[in-house]
Amino acid sequence: MNTADENAVAERAPGGPLVVGVDGSEPSLRAADWASDEAALRGVPLRVVYACLWDRYEGAALARDIGEPTELPLPQDVVGAVAERARARHPGLRVTADVVFEEPEYALVHAARNASALVVGARGRSGLAEMLLGSVSLTVAAHADCPVIVLRGSHDNQATPPVHGRVVVGVGEDAKESAAVRFAAEEARRRGVPLEAVRAWRCPAHAPGGYPLMLGEPTRQYEERAIEELEGALQDLPADVEVRRRAVEGHARRALVDASHSADLLVVGASRREGHLGLQLGRTAHAVLHHSACAVAIVPHRGHDA
Repeated sequence: MNTADENAVAERAPGGPLVVGVDGSEPSLRAADWASDEAALRGVPLRVVYACLWDRYEGAALARDIGEPTELPLPQDVVGAVAERARARHPGLRVTADVVFEEPEYALVHAARNASALVVGARGRSGLAEMLLGSVSLTVAAHADCPVIVLRGSHDNQATPPVHGRVVVGVGEDAKESAAVRFAAEEARRRGVPLEAVRAWRCPAHAPGGYPLMLGEPTRQYEERAIEELEGALQDLPADVEVRRRAVEGHARRALVDASHSADLLVVGASRREGHLGLQLGRTAHAVLHHSACAVAIVPHRGHDA
C-alpha cells in the first residue's frame, strides 16, 4: 500500500466540509456541538444533515388528518435549530443545513464522499437503550470514505479546550504508511496536545516447533518488535507534535479501550476492500466503537485493520 492509495480514501477532501448527522436526539445534539468545535478547529464549513425516510409523511398536515398534535419537531426545524446553535457557539463558522429523505445510512455515507470528516452520535432517536452502538453509526463507520468520528454517550462533548489533554492512536501491523496515524497526529497538533501511539503485542504460548515458550529472553523479541513497529509508524510525523510511545502486552482492543478513559479522541484504522458489501470493520475497530469511553475516529485505508 502506498501513500497515494491511502490519501484517495482517508484524505479525499481535506478542505471539504465537516458533516454531522442529526435527528433531534440528545446524542446527535452532542455530536453537533462536537462537530462545530471540530469544524472551527479545522477552519472548514459545517454541514448539518438530517436524513430520514418516513418523516416526509409526518408533521402538521398528518397530525390534522388524524386529529392529534404532532409530538416530534419537523426535520427542517431540527436542522435549523442545530445550525443556529453552531453559529452561536462559533460566530463566523460557515454552516449549511440539509434534510435528505433517504435511509440515514445511505444518505450519510453519500454525504461523506466530499467531506473532510463525518461526525455522528453513538445512538440516534430510534436507538435501543440496551444497544451499545446504534445501527446507523455502525454502518456509517464501516462504509464511509472519509474519517468517521463517533461520539460515545459518555463523552464530555468538548473538542477545545482539551479535557484530558491527549489523542490516542492504535498502531497496527501495517503502519508505515498509516492514514490513522497521520490523522491522529493532525488532530493532536490542532489541539496542542500530545499524541500517544499504542502498539499491542502478544507472546505466543508455544515456539514455532511446538515446544512451550519459556519466559525471559525469547519473549522479549515480541515486545522489541512492537517497539520497532511503533518507531516505523511515527518516523515521518511533523516535528511540532509531541509523541508518546507505548508497547502494551495483550489484545489491541483491550489496550485501546483502557487508554480511551483518559483521552479526548481515540483513532483507529479500518480497511476498505473493493467489492466487499459487509461491515468493513476489523475486530479492533468494532470493539472500540462499542466500548470506548471517549470519541472514536475510524479512519479508512486500503489494507488490514489497525
